[in-house]
Amino acid sequence: MAQSTIIRDVLPNGLRFVSERMPHVRSVSIGVWLARGSRHEPLDQNGIAHFVEHMLFKGTATRSAEDIAQTIDSIGGHMDAFTAKEYASYYIKVLDEHLPLAVDVLSDIVMRPAFNADDIEREKKVVTEEIKMVEDTPDDLVHELFTEGFWRNHPLGRPILGTRDSVESFSADGLRRYFGTTYSSPNIVIAAAGNIEHAEVRDLLARTFEGLPGANEALEDTRPSVVPHVLIRNKELEQSHVCLGTNGYQQDHDDRYSSYVLNTVLGGSMSSRLFQNVREKRGLAYAVFSGLTSYRDAGSVTVYAGCASDVVGELIDVVITELRRLKDERLPDSELRRAKDHLKGSLMLSLESTSSRMSHLARQEIYFDRQVGLDETLVGVERVSTDDVLRVARHLFAEGALSATVLGSVNGLRLPPERLSLG
Repeated sequence: MAQSTIIRDVLPNGLRFVSERMPHVRSVSIGVWLARGSRHEPLDQNGIAHFVEHMLFKGTATRSAEDIAQTIDSIGGHMDAFTAKEYASYYIKVLDEHLPLAVDVLSDIVMRPAFNADDIEREKKVVTEEIKMVEDTPDDLVHELFTEGFWRNHPLGRPILGTRDSVESFSADGLRRYFGTTYSSPNIVIAAAGNIEHAEVRDLLARTFEGLPGANEALEDTRPSVVPHVLIRNKELEQSHVCLGTNGYQQDHDDRYSSYVLNTVLGGSMSSRLFQNVREKRGLAYAVFSGLTSYRDAGSVTVYAGCASDVVGELIDVVITELRRLKDERLPDSELRRAKDHLKGSLMLSLESTSSRMSHLARQEIYFDRQVGLDETLVGVERVSTDDVLRVARHLFAEGALSATVLGSVNGLRLPPERLSLG
Protein backbone atom coordinates (compact mmCIF):
# COMPACT_ATOMS: atom_id res chain seq x y z
CA MET A 1 0.00 0.00 0.00
CA ALA A 2 1.26 3.50 -0.81
CA GLN A 3 2.58 5.36 2.21
CA SER A 4 0.55 8.29 3.53
CA THR A 5 2.37 11.55 4.25
CA ILE A 6 1.47 14.31 6.69
CA ILE A 7 2.50 17.90 5.90
CA ARG A 8 1.93 21.01 8.01
CA ASP A 9 1.94 24.56 6.66
CA VAL A 10 1.16 28.07 7.89
CA LEU A 11 -0.44 30.24 5.18
CA PRO A 12 0.56 33.92 4.75
CA ASN A 13 -2.49 35.09 6.79
CA GLY A 14 -1.58 32.85 9.76
CA LEU A 15 -4.04 30.06 8.98
CA ARG A 16 -2.66 26.61 9.84
CA PHE A 17 -3.11 23.82 7.30
CA VAL A 18 -2.37 20.13 7.92
CA SER A 19 -2.87 17.46 5.28
CA GLU A 20 -2.44 13.72 4.97
CA ARG A 21 -2.16 12.17 1.54
CA MET A 22 -3.96 8.80 1.28
CA PRO A 23 -3.40 7.86 -2.38
CA HIS A 24 -5.29 4.55 -2.13
CA VAL A 25 -8.73 6.23 -1.70
CA ARG A 26 -10.91 8.35 -4.00
CA SER A 27 -12.43 10.57 -1.31
CA VAL A 28 -11.23 13.71 0.46
CA SER A 29 -12.39 14.98 3.85
CA ILE A 30 -11.65 18.61 4.60
CA GLY A 31 -12.59 20.52 7.72
CA VAL A 32 -12.35 24.05 9.09
CA TRP A 33 -11.65 23.73 12.82
CA LEU A 34 -12.09 26.66 15.16
CA ALA A 35 -9.98 26.42 18.33
CA ARG A 36 -12.78 28.02 20.35
CA GLY A 37 -15.77 26.31 21.91
CA SER A 38 -18.38 26.67 24.61
CA ARG A 39 -15.82 27.07 27.43
CA HIS A 40 -14.68 30.35 25.86
CA GLU A 41 -18.11 32.01 26.08
CA PRO A 42 -19.12 34.63 28.68
CA LEU A 43 -21.81 33.31 31.05
CA ASP A 44 -24.53 35.55 29.56
CA GLN A 45 -23.75 34.15 26.10
CA ASN A 46 -23.82 30.45 27.04
CA GLY A 47 -24.61 28.51 23.85
CA ILE A 48 -23.51 31.19 21.38
CA ALA A 49 -20.71 29.07 19.84
CA HIS A 50 -23.22 26.31 19.05
CA PHE A 51 -25.84 28.80 17.83
CA VAL A 52 -23.36 30.42 15.43
CA GLU A 53 -22.52 26.94 14.11
CA HIS A 54 -26.22 26.51 13.23
CA MET A 55 -26.41 29.96 11.64
CA LEU A 56 -23.48 29.36 9.29
CA PHE A 57 -25.64 26.84 7.41
CA LYS A 58 -28.52 29.29 7.07
CA GLY A 59 -27.07 31.18 4.14
CA THR A 60 -24.27 33.53 3.06
CA ALA A 61 -24.06 36.73 1.04
CA THR A 62 -24.51 34.73 -2.18
CA ARG A 63 -26.00 31.34 -1.19
CA SER A 64 -29.27 30.47 0.55
CA ALA A 65 -29.48 27.56 3.01
CA GLU A 66 -31.09 25.53 0.22
CA ASP A 67 -28.27 26.42 -2.21
CA ILE A 68 -25.67 25.17 0.28
CA ALA A 69 -27.50 21.87 0.80
CA GLN A 70 -28.16 21.33 -2.93
CA THR A 71 -24.56 22.14 -3.94
CA ILE A 72 -23.17 19.39 -1.68
CA ASP A 73 -26.01 16.92 -2.39
CA SER A 74 -25.57 17.32 -6.15
CA ILE A 75 -22.02 15.94 -5.96
CA GLY A 76 -22.90 13.15 -3.50
CA GLY A 77 -20.95 14.81 -0.73
CA HIS A 78 -21.56 14.82 3.00
CA MET A 79 -21.41 18.05 5.02
CA ASP A 80 -21.78 18.48 8.76
CA ALA A 81 -20.61 20.47 11.78
CA PHE A 82 -20.47 20.25 15.56
CA THR A 83 -19.51 22.36 18.55
CA ALA A 84 -17.55 21.00 21.50
CA LYS A 85 -16.25 22.58 24.72
CA GLU A 86 -12.91 23.65 23.21
CA TYR A 87 -13.46 23.69 19.45
CA ALA A 88 -16.00 23.73 16.63
CA SER A 89 -15.72 21.98 13.27
CA TYR A 90 -17.24 22.34 9.79
CA TYR A 91 -16.37 19.54 7.42
CA ILE A 92 -17.18 18.09 4.01
CA LYS A 93 -16.41 14.68 2.52
CA VAL A 94 -16.42 14.51 -1.30
CA LEU A 95 -14.84 12.69 -4.22
CA ASP A 96 -11.34 14.07 -4.87
CA GLU A 97 -12.44 15.76 -8.13
CA HIS A 98 -14.99 17.90 -6.23
CA LEU A 99 -12.54 19.32 -3.68
CA PRO A 100 -12.43 22.88 -5.18
CA LEU A 101 -16.21 23.16 -4.88
CA ALA A 102 -16.13 21.84 -1.29
CA VAL A 103 -13.48 24.43 -0.36
CA ASP A 104 -15.54 27.17 -2.01
CA VAL A 105 -18.62 26.27 0.06
CA LEU A 106 -16.64 25.92 3.31
CA SER A 107 -14.90 29.27 2.86
CA ASP A 108 -18.22 30.92 2.02
CA ILE A 109 -20.02 29.74 5.16
CA VAL A 110 -17.16 30.45 7.61
CA MET A 111 -16.31 33.87 6.16
CA ARG A 112 -19.59 35.36 4.87
CA PRO A 113 -22.58 34.16 6.93
CA ALA A 114 -25.72 36.26 6.47
CA PHE A 115 -27.07 36.28 10.08
CA ASN A 116 -30.52 37.16 8.77
CA ALA A 117 -32.86 38.27 11.60
CA ASP A 118 -35.75 36.02 10.47
CA ASP A 119 -33.44 33.02 10.25
CA ILE A 120 -32.16 33.74 13.78
CA GLU A 121 -35.70 33.75 15.22
CA ARG A 122 -36.49 30.45 13.45
CA GLU A 123 -33.26 28.87 14.61
CA LYS A 124 -33.98 29.79 18.24
CA LYS A 125 -36.98 27.43 18.04
CA VAL A 126 -34.82 24.69 16.52
CA VAL A 127 -32.13 24.95 19.22
CA THR A 128 -34.80 25.09 21.96
CA GLU A 129 -36.12 21.76 20.62
CA GLU A 130 -32.57 20.40 20.70
CA ILE A 131 -32.30 21.42 24.37
CA LYS A 132 -35.65 19.70 25.12
CA MET A 133 -34.39 16.57 23.36
CA VAL A 134 -31.48 16.32 25.83
CA GLU A 135 -33.93 16.71 28.73
CA ASP A 136 -35.97 13.83 27.28
CA THR A 137 -32.89 11.61 26.73
CA PRO A 138 -31.94 10.47 30.23
CA ASP A 139 -28.54 8.97 29.38
CA ASP A 140 -27.55 12.37 27.90
CA LEU A 141 -29.18 14.33 30.71
CA VAL A 142 -27.41 12.41 33.50
CA HIS A 143 -24.04 13.30 31.90
CA GLU A 144 -25.09 16.99 31.59
CA LEU A 145 -26.12 17.05 35.26
CA PHE A 146 -22.93 15.28 36.32
CA THR A 147 -20.72 17.71 34.35
CA GLU A 148 -22.55 20.75 35.72
CA GLY A 149 -21.91 19.62 39.29
CA PHE A 150 -18.39 18.31 38.63
CA TRP A 151 -17.09 21.60 37.17
CA ARG A 152 -19.45 23.84 39.08
CA ASN A 153 -19.19 27.59 38.37
CA HIS A 154 -16.79 26.97 35.49
CA PRO A 155 -17.50 27.23 31.73
CA LEU A 156 -16.61 23.53 31.29
CA GLY A 157 -19.62 22.70 33.46
CA ARG A 158 -22.09 24.60 31.29
CA PRO A 159 -24.14 22.95 28.55
CA ILE A 160 -22.78 23.40 25.01
CA LEU A 161 -26.32 24.12 23.76
CA GLY A 162 -26.86 26.90 26.32
CA THR A 163 -30.17 27.33 28.14
CA ARG A 164 -33.57 28.33 26.79
CA ASP A 165 -33.12 31.80 28.31
CA SER A 166 -29.62 32.38 26.92
CA VAL A 167 -30.62 31.18 23.43
CA GLU A 168 -33.70 33.42 23.49
CA SER A 169 -31.47 36.44 24.22
CA PHE A 170 -29.30 36.15 21.08
CA SER A 171 -29.52 38.98 18.52
CA ALA A 172 -28.05 39.52 15.04
CA ASP A 173 -25.70 42.21 16.40
CA GLY A 174 -24.49 39.99 19.24
CA LEU A 175 -23.91 37.04 16.91
CA ARG A 176 -21.98 39.21 14.43
CA ARG A 177 -19.83 40.61 17.24
CA TYR A 178 -19.00 37.13 18.54
CA PHE A 179 -18.35 35.88 14.99
CA GLY A 180 -16.09 38.85 14.15
CA THR A 181 -13.80 38.38 17.15
CA THR A 182 -13.72 34.56 17.06
CA TYR A 183 -13.58 33.43 13.43
CA SER A 184 -10.10 34.75 12.66
CA SER A 185 -7.02 33.12 11.16
CA PRO A 186 -5.06 32.62 14.45
CA ASN A 187 -7.98 30.51 15.77
CA ILE A 188 -8.48 28.34 12.69
CA VAL A 189 -6.91 25.08 11.60
CA ILE A 190 -7.81 23.50 8.26
CA ALA A 191 -7.24 19.76 8.01
CA ALA A 192 -7.59 17.56 4.94
CA ALA A 193 -7.08 13.85 4.38
CA GLY A 194 -7.49 11.74 1.26
CA ASN A 195 -6.35 11.62 -2.35
CA ILE A 196 -4.80 15.09 -2.46
CA GLU A 197 -1.59 16.94 -3.27
CA HIS A 198 -0.67 19.19 -0.35
CA ALA A 199 0.74 22.05 -2.45
CA GLU A 200 -2.35 22.21 -4.68
CA VAL A 201 -4.73 22.35 -1.72
CA ARG A 202 -2.53 24.89 0.07
CA ASP A 203 -2.66 27.22 -2.95
CA LEU A 204 -6.43 26.77 -3.21
CA LEU A 205 -6.87 27.61 0.51
CA ALA A 206 -4.53 30.61 0.27
CA ARG A 207 -6.82 32.06 -2.41
CA THR A 208 -10.23 31.21 -0.93
CA PHE A 209 -9.42 32.10 2.70
CA GLU A 210 -7.31 35.16 1.91
CA GLY A 211 -9.86 37.60 3.36
CA LEU A 212 -10.02 35.92 6.78
CA PRO A 213 -9.50 38.54 9.53
CA GLY A 214 -6.30 38.28 11.55
CA ALA A 215 -7.53 39.88 14.78
CA ASN A 216 -7.57 37.75 17.88
CA GLU A 217 -8.96 38.43 21.36
CA ALA A 218 -6.93 37.11 24.27
CA LEU A 219 -8.66 34.35 26.22
CA GLU A 220 -9.26 34.39 29.93
CA ASP A 221 -8.89 30.68 30.56
CA THR A 222 -9.10 29.57 34.17
CA ARG A 223 -8.31 26.01 35.15
CA PRO A 224 -11.38 24.35 36.68
CA SER A 225 -11.30 22.94 40.19
CA VAL A 226 -13.42 19.97 41.17
CA VAL A 227 -15.52 19.75 44.30
CA PRO A 228 -16.83 16.18 44.63
CA HIS A 229 -20.62 16.22 44.90
CA VAL A 230 -23.64 13.93 45.03
CA LEU A 231 -26.83 14.73 43.12
CA ILE A 232 -29.92 12.53 43.20
CA ARG A 233 -32.69 13.78 40.92
CA ASN A 234 -36.07 12.09 40.88
CA LYS A 235 -37.63 11.72 37.45
CA GLU A 236 -40.35 9.28 36.37
CA LEU A 237 -38.38 6.90 34.15
CA GLU A 238 -38.49 3.19 33.36
CA GLN A 239 -34.82 2.96 34.28
CA SER A 240 -32.43 4.83 36.57
CA HIS A 241 -29.25 6.34 35.14
CA VAL A 242 -26.04 6.53 37.16
CA CYS A 243 -22.90 8.55 36.50
CA LEU A 244 -19.89 8.26 38.84
CA GLY A 245 -16.61 10.05 38.27
CA THR A 246 -13.30 11.43 39.48
CA ASN A 247 -10.69 13.82 38.18
CA GLY A 248 -8.83 12.68 35.08
CA TYR A 249 -5.83 13.89 33.10
CA GLN A 250 -5.55 16.78 30.65
CA GLN A 251 -4.85 16.10 26.94
CA ASP A 252 -1.05 16.28 27.09
CA HIS A 253 -0.49 14.67 30.51
CA ASP A 254 2.55 12.38 30.78
CA ASP A 255 0.38 9.60 32.23
CA ARG A 256 -2.30 9.76 29.53
CA TYR A 257 -1.35 6.39 28.01
CA SER A 258 -1.53 4.71 31.42
CA SER A 259 -4.99 6.22 31.93
CA TYR A 260 -6.11 4.83 28.51
CA VAL A 261 -5.07 1.35 29.63
CA LEU A 262 -6.72 1.82 33.04
CA ASN A 263 -9.99 2.90 31.38
CA THR A 264 -9.93 -0.07 28.99
CA VAL A 265 -9.52 -2.48 31.92
CA LEU A 266 -12.21 -0.74 33.98
CA GLY A 267 -15.03 -0.33 31.48
CA GLY A 268 -13.74 0.41 27.98
CA SER A 269 -14.41 -2.94 26.33
CA MET A 270 -16.65 -6.02 26.45
CA SER A 271 -14.06 -7.96 28.43
CA SER A 272 -13.66 -5.07 30.91
CA ARG A 273 -14.25 -5.59 34.61
CA LEU A 274 -17.41 -3.48 34.74
CA PHE A 275 -19.01 -5.14 31.71
CA GLN A 276 -18.23 -8.60 33.06
CA ASN A 277 -19.15 -8.00 36.71
CA VAL A 278 -22.11 -5.63 36.34
CA ARG A 279 -23.76 -7.02 33.20
CA GLU A 280 -22.57 -10.56 32.53
CA LYS A 281 -22.25 -11.97 36.07
CA ARG A 282 -24.97 -10.02 37.91
CA GLY A 283 -27.33 -8.87 35.16
CA LEU A 284 -27.66 -5.44 36.81
CA ALA A 285 -27.48 -3.33 33.63
CA TYR A 286 -27.70 -3.56 29.87
CA ALA A 287 -25.45 -0.52 29.27
CA VAL A 288 -22.39 -0.03 31.47
CA PHE A 289 -19.09 1.56 30.49
CA SER A 290 -16.34 3.93 31.60
CA GLY A 291 -14.89 6.81 29.62
CA LEU A 292 -12.20 9.48 29.67
CA THR A 293 -12.82 13.14 28.89
CA SER A 294 -9.74 15.33 28.33
CA TYR A 295 -9.41 19.06 27.86
CA ARG A 296 -6.46 21.42 27.59
CA ASP A 297 -6.09 21.75 31.37
CA ALA A 298 -8.49 19.24 32.94
CA GLY A 299 -10.11 15.85 32.56
CA SER A 300 -12.44 13.31 34.10
CA VAL A 301 -12.91 9.55 34.38
CA THR A 302 -16.59 8.59 34.41
CA VAL A 303 -18.60 5.40 34.77
CA TYR A 304 -22.13 5.26 33.36
CA ALA A 305 -24.81 2.61 33.82
CA GLY A 306 -28.55 2.35 33.26
CA CYS A 307 -30.32 -0.06 35.63
CA ALA A 308 -33.58 -0.88 37.41
CA SER A 309 -34.34 1.70 40.09
CA ASP A 310 -34.34 -0.86 42.91
CA VAL A 311 -30.75 -1.99 42.21
CA VAL A 312 -29.04 1.43 41.98
CA GLY A 313 -27.41 0.99 45.38
CA GLU A 314 -26.15 -2.50 44.54
CA LEU A 315 -24.78 -1.30 41.18
CA ILE A 316 -22.90 1.60 42.80
CA ASP A 317 -21.43 -0.81 45.39
CA VAL A 318 -20.13 -3.09 42.61
CA VAL A 319 -18.55 -0.15 40.72
CA ILE A 320 -16.83 1.11 43.87
CA THR A 321 -15.51 -2.39 44.60
CA GLU A 322 -13.93 -2.42 41.11
CA LEU A 323 -12.39 1.05 41.57
CA ARG A 324 -10.87 -0.03 44.88
CA ARG A 325 -9.59 -3.28 43.37
CA LEU A 326 -7.68 -1.31 40.72
CA LYS A 327 -6.01 0.67 43.54
CA ASP A 328 -5.24 -2.33 45.72
CA GLU A 329 -4.23 -5.10 43.33
CA ARG A 330 -1.67 -5.22 40.56
CA LEU A 331 -3.12 -6.10 37.13
CA PRO A 332 -2.37 -9.64 35.93
CA ASP A 333 0.02 -9.54 32.94
CA SER A 334 -2.57 -11.23 30.72
CA GLU A 335 -5.15 -8.51 31.43
CA LEU A 336 -2.60 -5.75 30.75
CA ARG A 337 -1.69 -7.41 27.43
CA ARG A 338 -5.34 -7.73 26.43
CA ALA A 339 -6.06 -4.07 27.26
CA LYS A 340 -3.04 -2.85 25.25
CA ASP A 341 -3.95 -4.95 22.21
CA HIS A 342 -7.58 -3.80 22.39
CA LEU A 343 -6.46 -0.15 22.57
CA LYS A 344 -4.00 -0.44 19.70
CA GLY A 345 -6.42 -2.37 17.50
CA SER A 346 -9.37 -0.03 18.05
CA LEU A 347 -7.15 3.01 17.50
CA MET A 348 -5.88 1.72 14.16
CA LEU A 349 -9.36 0.66 13.02
CA SER A 350 -10.76 4.08 13.98
CA LEU A 351 -8.32 5.80 11.61
CA GLU A 352 -9.27 3.93 8.44
CA SER A 353 -11.56 6.59 6.92
CA THR A 354 -10.53 9.97 5.49
CA SER A 355 -12.93 11.77 7.85
CA SER A 356 -11.49 10.19 11.01
CA ARG A 357 -7.93 10.93 9.79
CA MET A 358 -8.87 14.53 9.09
CA SER A 359 -10.38 14.94 12.59
CA HIS A 360 -7.31 13.33 14.13
CA LEU A 361 -4.97 15.76 12.32
CA ALA A 362 -6.98 18.78 13.50
CA ARG A 363 -7.19 17.71 17.15
CA GLN A 364 -3.44 17.00 17.28
CA GLU A 365 -2.75 20.47 15.89
CA ILE A 366 -5.15 22.15 18.34
CA TYR A 367 -3.86 20.37 21.45
CA PHE A 368 -0.20 19.65 20.69
CA ASP A 369 0.80 22.17 17.97
CA ARG A 370 2.36 19.19 16.21
CA GLN A 371 1.37 15.81 14.80
CA VAL A 372 1.60 12.93 17.27
CA GLY A 373 2.00 10.05 14.84
CA LEU A 374 0.21 6.72 15.19
CA ASP A 375 3.56 5.01 15.85
CA GLU A 376 4.31 7.38 18.72
CA THR A 377 0.91 6.63 20.26
CA LEU A 378 1.33 2.86 19.86
CA VAL A 379 4.76 3.06 21.52
CA GLY A 380 3.23 5.11 24.36
CA VAL A 381 0.56 2.46 24.95
CA GLU A 382 3.08 -0.40 24.72
CA ARG A 383 5.34 1.23 27.36
CA VAL A 384 2.62 1.15 30.06
CA SER A 385 3.49 -1.25 32.89
CA THR A 386 1.38 -2.80 35.66
CA ASP A 387 3.15 -0.40 38.07
CA ASP A 388 2.01 2.56 35.95
CA VAL A 389 -1.63 1.44 36.00
CA LEU A 390 -1.52 0.90 39.79
CA ARG A 391 0.08 4.31 40.40
CA VAL A 392 -2.44 6.11 38.17
CA ALA A 393 -5.38 4.26 39.81
CA ARG A 394 -4.14 5.35 43.26
CA HIS A 395 -3.75 8.92 42.05
CA LEU A 396 -7.14 9.27 40.31
CA PHE A 397 -9.26 7.14 42.65
CA ALA A 398 -8.15 8.90 45.82
CA GLU A 399 -10.28 8.84 48.95
CA GLY A 400 -13.02 11.49 48.76
CA ALA A 401 -12.54 12.02 44.99
CA LEU A 402 -15.76 10.41 43.76
CA SER A 403 -18.74 12.40 42.49
CA ALA A 404 -22.09 10.75 41.80
CA THR A 405 -25.23 11.69 39.87
CA VAL A 406 -28.36 9.50 39.82
CA LEU A 407 -31.40 10.24 37.67
CA GLY A 408 -34.59 8.20 37.94
CA SER A 409 -37.40 6.98 40.23
CA VAL A 410 -35.15 6.63 43.25
CA ASN A 411 -37.15 8.07 46.12
CA GLY A 412 -35.37 7.36 49.36
CA LEU A 413 -31.94 6.53 47.85
CA ARG A 414 -29.16 7.71 50.15
CA LEU A 415 -25.49 7.97 49.17
CA PRO A 416 -23.59 9.03 52.32
CA PRO A 417 -19.82 9.67 51.97
CA GLU A 418 -18.91 6.29 53.49
CA ARG A 419 -20.86 4.51 50.74
CA LEU A 420 -18.82 6.35 48.09
CA SER A 421 -15.53 5.84 49.92
CA LEU A 422 -12.58 4.72 47.77
CA GLY A 423 -10.26 4.33 50.76
